[in-house]
Amino acid sequence: MQRSRIIYVIPLSLLTSGTALAADTKGKSGQARVVGTSQAKPTATKSQTRATQIEKLEIRGRRPSTIASSATKTDTPLIETAQSVTVVTRNEMDIRGVLSLNQAVRYAAGITPDLRGGGVGTRYDQFLLRGFMIPTFLDGLKLQDSPTGYAVAQTDTSRLDRVEILKGPASALYGQSSPGGLAALSSKLPTNQRSYGGINTTGGMFDLYRVDADVGGYATDNGFVRYRIYGTVNGQHSQLSRTGSRRFSISPSFTFGGDGPTTLTLLGNYQYDPENGTYGGVPLVGSLKPAPFGYLPRNFYDGDTSFEKFNRKHGAITYIFNHRFNDDWSFTSRGRYDDIKTQYRSVYDSGYYVTDEPTTLARSAIATNEHARNLAFDSQFKGKVRTGPLRHTMMFGFDYMQQSATETGFYGSAADMDVFHPNYHMAYPTLDPWVSYKTDSHQAGVYGQDEIRWRRLILTGSLRNDWYRSHQTDRLAGGTTNESPSQITWRASGLYHFNFGLSPYVSYSTSFQPQSGLVSNDGGKTLRQADPSLGKQLEGGVKYQIPGTPILLTAAGFHIEQSNVLVAVGNYGYNTQSGKVHSDGFEFEAHVEAFKNLMITAAVSTQKVKDDSTGKPLIQSGRGNASLFAFYTVPKGQAKGLGFGGGMRYTSKSYGGEASYGSVWVPQYAVFDASLRYDLGNASRSLRGWTVGASVRNLFDKNFVANCLAYASYGQEFCYYGERRNAQANIGFNW
Repeated sequence: MQRSRIIYVIPLSLLTSGTALAADTKGKSGQARVVGTSQAKPTATKSQTRATQIEKLEIRGRRPSTIASSATKTDTPLIETAQSVTVVTRNEMDIRGVLSLNQAVRYAAGITPDLRGGGVGTRYDQFLLRGFMIPTFLDGLKLQDSPTGYAVAQTDTSRLDRVEILKGPASALYGQSSPGGLAALSSKLPTNQRSYGGINTTGGMFDLYRVDADVGGYATDNGFVRYRIYGTVNGQHSQLSRTGSRRFSISPSFTFGGDGPTTLTLLGNYQYDPENGTYGGVPLVGSLKPAPFGYLPRNFYDGDTSFEKFNRKHGAITYIFNHRFNDDWSFTSRGRYDDIKTQYRSVYDSGYYVTDEPTTLARSAIATNEHARNLAFDSQFKGKVRTGPLRHTMMFGFDYMQQSATETGFYGSAADMDVFHPNYHMAYPTLDPWVSYKTDSHQAGVYGQDEIRWRRLILTGSLRNDWYRSHQTDRLAGGTTNESPSQITWRASGLYHFNFGLSPYVSYSTSFQPQSGLVSNDGGKTLRQADPSLGKQLEGGVKYQIPGTPILLTAAGFHIEQSNVLVAVGNYGYNTQSGKVHSDGFEFEAHVEAFKNLMITAAVSTQKVKDDSTGKPLIQSGRGNASLFAFYTVPKGQAKGLGFGGGMRYTSKSYGGEASYGSVWVPQYAVFDASLRYDLGNASRSLRGWTVGASVRNLFDKNFVANCLAYASYGQEFCYYGERRNAQANIGFNW
């Protein structure tokens, strides 16, 4: 029955759904052209002519870091965007040697990074933005997580063209989302180049190996059909003893229509992770605080190699359809079906030592099998109209998401471990059934947006209504739970762009997020499914871009409130929705993508995140961060083509929960990175196209704890060591 619904929805959605997020076609940097520019009337002023030309700019290459689409679902200069957005380009990721989304966002303001340590739990991308976990969108469509556990996608960043971090509530355009914002990822797609490609090999510490290949061009002589195929084979041992990861991924894509008014892109991806490290940590006593025996080493492994397993298979197919009716109106539709299967099995420490045996860890075992089938569509019409002196950029859209997911979980005790004499091949009893769920959910949303321009004033309003429905069956207990809320969200902003490059702005935005749990308002006599949590943000800031340069400076202050948060009532199994979370902060960022052969990214943030129900900060949230990364390429002379640079990442202290001794605060830390790159074509014409590079994370091998989770009521206290020094080198050939 589920498959039948999917089959019927696909052709219907091709006509009625999709989204216009990024430029229609991506290519090599520096390529842009103006299309469909109307001739200015003789009476038009010089500034009006210039504005008209800017409106008609169609980017044909990798968009620069000063342009983003995530905030408005249209390519908009950041200097004219009344919301905080951080852009991480493909070039920056290559220079820093980025291997995961966790690593890509480390230099952005407002990030609490590496919740699982950065070098341990790498199978998922876990970080906080302005104090909140955030969802990930790929090519404009949400990557839907398993509602019950571990069937969560992870996109290999080498297949990405860019990453945009949109800060603050964004439900007015995206539906259910986090108050903290979202991460918008863009895939590498066919470009307007006749032939191009590259192959890159990487090796490094912890037995890292990677081979990445990317090839594309015209499939027909006139470029009407274009293709691109990306693939990778990679693997590495983790910084823990006896664990590692492997990955195989391929992403073919084809674009039909060339540079015409109608294009269709088909993108496939299959990713197989036969193993992906461990998900365990270390007890707080022995890592953050000394145990009677001192501290556990950073490579301490709390699991069992004969039992450990994490296997993930993820297949997806995406379409992106664009049609331009005329210079003013266009239609875009996109959709994706993906299928994620995971098998997870692990032994992990319980966060405490056995009584009277201070060197013996108590442990537990868990196993789950999950399968999630996801369908997502988003469509929109965009157009430009005039009403007197006002110029409108209007957008009307519809999106739809559907998910069918199953989970079967098992749980049991595991043999204790002597930390001085660990045995990684113990025998384990059969685990008992723990959970067995089947969940079906649907979300439909309609939205509209109007960007109004009057001279240099830009006013933006967005309005959306969502209908969400979820039905979950507990196949062990035999019960069912249902959710069927509807929610209206909106956003309003104003920005004034002075001709000398300054843009002050103010914005207000809202969000909603479904949540699982039973709620009672009468002491447990009657129970109902929880309503969504609600978020709202007031943000004010200023942006400055030096005219004629890619130098962009931004500063923003924000206040976020999340309400309807679940608060547990004792151990009775139900909640109230009386919780409220506040996040207040200030952020500053500076970006120089490529100016006089120099690339700079700098960030400073301070924030205070408070949970009213406990009177404490939100667990795992940090107080702020600061970073600076600079990279310089020698333009001439004997060292021409040599690039070198480095960076510093500082993370302020974070709250780790409540332990037996009181509040847990993870200390602040700072680590340093370094990068090197050389274009061998400058040494010899015969080596044209060849490049070599190297990068090091945590250059001085600082020993630090990245984050902790402490639950005094359960007697469990976990921590996660930060990433150790990790160096890698690569050689590549591009044409």
